[in-house]
Amino acid sequence: MSKKAKMQELNRFELRLSGLGGQGIITLGKILGTALALGHGYYVTQTQSYGPEARGGSSRADLVISSHPISYPKTENLDLLVALSQEACNAYYRYLKPNGVLMVDTSMVANTPTNVYKGLPFTTLAKDKIGLVQTLNILVLGAVTHLLPFAGQRRMKKAVEQALPPKIQEINIKAFNLGHREAAKHFGDAPAVWLEAEEMADAEEDTEHV
Repeated sequence: MSKKAKMQELNRFELRLSGLGGQGIITLGKILGTALALGHGYYVTQTQSYGPEARGGSSRADLVISSHPISYPKTENLDLLVALSQEACNAYYRYLKPNGVLMVDTSMVANTPTNVYKGLPFTTLAKDKIGLVQTLNILVLGAVTHLLPFAGQRRMKKAVEQALPPKIQEINIKAFNLGHREAAKHFGDAPAVWLEAEEMADAEEDTEHV
């Protein structure tokens, strides 16, 4: 058996998904958390908050991921910040660790506080390539899955299928694949500090092509 089939130790990884109401942030957080917990075997906590408006206000989902029981469930020092709006980028960038990663939707974030970030026009891709802007969150999930070395592509797609109604599964899997493919093309490898977790992914998932 490949050593990649064995779960890698992960002490504590903090992730924030943020943007606007209506972008599917909370659903994205639930699918990601469920997949990492049930599909990958990690301990995961998820907290969330909404702005004053259901659509157009702020929206945020935080996850803490660990190989061990989590004593404090809230995020304090982010390893990864996903910002799908300018407001979210401005508000939360300061919570990133010095070696943390900022991922933004370049369709929505015109000014980043740093020149070092991962960016894709997620909203534009959802509209133009998928034809349904509501797939934005699953497109982002595909990109996040590529970037996280301890997240298996096949297990994430299974979590998407289990979370969504059958009638919208196909188009969302298409969005997931597009996000994963575009991230692989433009983001490169995960930060070196994350790469020791790569052994966790299954060998077949590591070599899966879409």
